[in-house]
Amino acid sequence: MWIEIFGVLTGILYVILEVKQNRLLWPLGIITSAAYIYIFFSGKFYADMGLQIYYVLISIYGWYYWSRGGSKAAKGELPVVRINSQQLLLLFLTFALSWAGIYFVLVRFTDSTVPLGDSFTTALAIVATWMLTRKIIEQWFLWIIANVVSIGLYIYKGLYPTVILYVVYAGMAVYGYMEWKRSMKKSLQDEGRS
Repeated sequence: MWIEIFGVLTGILYVILEVKQNRLLWPLGIITSAAYIYIFFSGKFYADMGLQIYYVLISIYGWYYWSRGGSKAAKGELPVVRINSQQLLLLFLTFALSWAGIYFVLVRFTDSTVPLGDSFTTALAIVATWMLTRKIIEQWFLWIIANVVSIGLYIYKGLYPTVILYVVYAGMAVYGYMEWKRSMKKSLQDEGRS
């Protein structure tokens, strides 16, 4: 129970830093994910547990990319961008294949009681987190969907502190989209003045 509360608190701080586009979200993401590896293993959310391992690795990459991923990142100015058509196609295929593959593994090799929902939210989160590393604004839409579905799953499994976290995540995803949209608009205006 205490580790879950710790995970909730660090998770909320993580999203606040994400909305503010603060690089410290990445090391905090590593800490939060480590707590949730244990929580999800205990709750038999195996895909979500695996996702936390992915989060640890992608947090290392995101931290690097936001710090050094291109000329603007080196100056601390990695801009918010929109997804392009090639990325959209590749990310949709990644989502579909991940969902199918994770679902297959959960049904065939685990005692998961929610394989369809667990694999769906996990596949969405894999794609959304990669989009976050590149500051693609549409990642927020994926988080809204994943968080709402997760709320239902966690209520079903009795993980009530985590339900609270995902309610906050869903609200913060809406707010994050609005903030990133403002940031993107300001960045475009600044470029227009240059």
